[in-house]
Amino acid sequence: MSVSLKQIRYFVAAAETGRIGQAAVELNVSQSAVTAAIQQLEAVLGTRLLDRTPSGVNVTLEGSRFLSQGRQILAAVAEAVRGPRVSATRIAGTVRVGLTYTVAGYFLPRHQIRFQAGFPGVRVELFEAPRDVLEQALIDGALDIAVILVSNLRNGESLASEVLARSQRRLWLAPDHPLTGRERLRLADVARHPYVMLTVDEAKHTALRYWSAAGLEPQTVFRTSSVEAVRSMVAGGMGVTILSDMVYRPWSLEGQRIETRILDDDVPSMDVGLAWRREAALPAPAEAFRDFLRFAVAGAGPGRPATAAAAGEGGPDRTSVFAIPASA
Repeated sequence: MSVSLKQIRYFVAAAETGRIGQAAVELNVSQSAVTAAIQQLEAVLGTRLLDRTPSGVNVTLEGSRFLSQGRQILAAVAEAVRGPRVSATRIAGTVRVGLTYTVAGYFLPRHQIRFQAGFPGVRVELFEAPRDVLEQALIDGALDIAVILVSNLRNGESLASEVLARSQRRLWLAPDHPLTGRERLRLADVARHPYVMLTVDEAKHTALRYWSAAGLEPQTVFRTSSVEAVRSMVAGGMGVTILSDMVYRPWSLEGQRIETRILDDDVPSMDVGLAWRREAALPAPAEAFRDFLRFAVAGAGPGRPATAAAAGEGGPDRTSVFAIPASA
């Protein structure tokens, strides 16, 4: 049995966050997937890497040693994949990137930091705006590329797009909420309790679509564009909500715990991805930015992009700078 890059990536995420759940959120996978990968890695290495505690996980002495090596392995693979072509090309210029609120707050920053370090000659200009404004800016040529919730994309005829990560939506609730002890939950159960509705990034419209499809309506007691306000109200027992794993954090600003539960109903995922003008060839800085994000989240969850299929939509059919084997 061999060690995979996925197992190393999942272990590093869990070790750095100190929580399996938080690592799963950042990787956009289930907690069970992270746990299974780490257990497989421990079985191959023949040693325990993490000690499980009620408050999270602690790195063992052997785990600390492997953590350093694991980071080096991931960095070496990244450099090996992108090094030959990128070093010869010396990409420079400006890429104009549009992004929506959720992407700006919960997805892009950590990836942008790494991109800027790897491409010092590329200047990234960021523009935050609602999805419809960004779509029009791409069509008009005012933006090169956008990182948005592609699950909300409307102008598919003029814009090419691809999913980078799919983030499951779950029920958020306080630990002492009546629904917390239920083994199976449906929207009909949630509809009997006060609901806090997030409105930013079309969250309200998305929610009402799947509520309407189920023939139900939430008992909305408050609407807000602030994720932190939703977090505090849910943790304080003022209501429940349904939001994606990407924006989930287990604690409110006041330090109160937030639980999550999976719903049996068909609640769609929140899909973060890339969009660009279909008929336009991307300039080199924008292509490098697109390829970097493809690599940055490759293998991180069910939203892995089909880079080969997408290559022909935005320009010449060229192999991604950052493509890695799907088995990694």
